[in-house]
Amino acid sequence: MSEIELRDVVQRFHARGTPSGFLTAVQSTSFTLRSDPPHIVSLVGQSGSGKSTIARIILGLQRPSSGLVTYGGRDIFKLSRAEYDDYRKNVQPVFQDPYAIFNPFYRVDRVLRTAIKKFSLASTAAEASSLMEESLLAVKLDPGQVLGRYPHQLSGGQRQRIMLARVHMLRPSFIIADEPVSMLDAQVRKLFLDILTDFRTTYGMTTLFITHDLSTVYYIGGEVMVITRGRIVEKGPVSTVMHTPSHPYTQLLLASVPQPDPDARWTDRIDIAQATAAEAGPEVPPEDEALEARVP
Repeated sequence: MSEIELRDVVQRFHARGTPSGFLTAVQSTSFTLRSDPPHIVSLVGQSGSGKSTIARIILGLQRPSSGLVTYGGRDIFKLSRAEYDDYRKNVQPVFQDPYAIFNPFYRVDRVLRTAIKKFSLASTAAEASSLMEESLLAVKLDPGQVLGRYPHQLSGGQRQRIMLARVHMLRPSFIIADEPVSMLDAQVRKLFLDILTDFRTTYGMTTLFITHDLSTVYYIGGEVMVITRGRIVEKGPVSTVMHTPSHPYTQLLLASVPQPDPDARWTDRIDIAQATAAEAGPEVPPEDEALEARVP
């Protein structure tokens, strides 16, 4: 069993015009992702709450200001070259923008072939082609309609599923999915979420699913962590947190979900800063203080 652990992780950014000279994006965050048993953990909160910053830290793209991120008990920022290559293979990202993850000058095959070459997944060209076709079929893509094409010739949903095909080839222990369905339509979004669920049950992959959309969290189930102003304020099984939220911010998020009834109009306004004042530290991004949500 392998695990990723965050211990008291803090991320600050220099910012002129603030009293302290910096903004705190992540505040004393601690949690553990385990590969056994495989599960899906959602990290949910509004824009600017620190979700993507946590994703970048876990992926090793950004060193935290303080705290530790460990993989198998080792600090990921102190791994040897060989150990870090193993970490990269076993902790795979799926990013938000399906239009920015591909180089427009190369065919989409390159994303898959590069992974095969980097991690020695096939010894011959025939094996590589067979592996690519198998992984594309696993994410409901027709290899004949995808391979050999340039990114602009494919839809956003097809491009996101190519990244899932890359994940399928590598069979990592962990997937870090940062808002992966926010730019997809409803039908493709459901297909994408079903594939993530299948990866968990069939291949034993644990997913950290980062989103602001409570409906997707409820659909995939598992566990959920609620974050605001860089601090995780509530965590637990999705059914428990959704039906009996204990923190004022979680209650606010749930109350802010529109009802499918044109006569159920929002009438009141609740300030997010007021709902979370007791939990948040004094140094928060100023834009968060102005966020408001209407609730029924």
